[in-house]
Amino acid sequence: MRVGRRGFLAGGAALAVPMVWAPFARGSVARELAWVERGPLGTTLAFHLPETAPFPSARAAYQDPTVLVFVPGHYAPSRDGRTGVVVHFHGHRTTADRAMAQHRLREQLVDSKQDAILVVPQGPVLAADSGIGKLEEPGGFARFLVGLSRALGQRDAVQALGRVVGAAFGTLCISAHSGGYHAAAQCVRHGGAEVIEVYLFDALYAEADAFVAWVEAGRGRPIHTRHKLVTYYTGGATEQNSVWLAKTLAEKGVRVAREDVEGTLSRDELTRAEVVAIKAGESHEGVTSELNQLRDCLYASALPRRLKTSWFDARTGSRPMERRR
Repeated sequence: MRVGRRGFLAGGAALAVPMVWAPFARGSVARELAWVERGPLGTTLAFHLPETAPFPSARAAYQDPTVLVFVPGHYAPSRDGRTGVVVHFHGHRTTADRAMAQHRLREQLVDSKQDAILVVPQGPVLAADSGIGKLEEPGGFARFLVGLSRALGQRDAVQALGRVVGAAFGTLCISAHSGGYHAAAQCVRHGGAEVIEVYLFDALYAEADAFVAWVEAGRGRPIHTRHKLVTYYTGGATEQNSVWLAKTLAEKGVRVAREDVEGTLSRDELTRAEVVAIKAGESHEGVTSELNQLRDCLYASALPRRLKTSWFDARTGSRPMERRR
């Protein structure tokens, strides 16, 4: 169910009444809650953040400033009050809304039980373009996160969620599918924010050097502060670049795990490695979700989790692969 801004301003009683979706009136406010959608998994909010979102930008003609944020129903901040964040950059010829649904991003975050929120900024709309507007600029990713935190702290957002989320961000992970690789590379190259983990889903088409430098910069740190990269590839350029990256970093002393058949790495290996390179058997479009790939990345991540899970019961041996229904 999606509801608009007036429903929240009318008072708390309105929150329990089903409402027809309507966009919020667009005004001069730079940080604006556009719509809210509640479901059994949690709450999705759409913000218009023209000041800090990737677009609009002088670098491109795209104008959509939408940033989607999903807060799972089980979410709780970590003990230090910080919020874990997973930022996903979508690929070509799609939108943030479509990518979130097609790749089951919300469902996989919920299944992982991690105490984190999902953020999907709108990239080039329905275009074969990997540009990422204001995030191309040094410090652009950090400014984006500051704008997002402020938006989550607005009265409308707090009222929609029934709590404050994002006052301070903690563990920061980036996920990217296909053409979203460039956005991820810009964030780790000069984004100005400390990214802890990156998951590339058939996305390492170029800029492998940026990820090599980023992983090496965090080499040897404790598991919650090191820089970890997981790259899934199906063939062609993504395979060539992933294999090169894994070989290059292994030679530098980085702990690398490679998997030529999905499922052969143990859950312990998936968790402890600093670089994981996986040959995927799925299609390019299915590599993010068909076998719960994002979910497993999140399970094995440094993100905080308070809920119990049986995922780590069998730490050694081939991990069971579960096809998403």
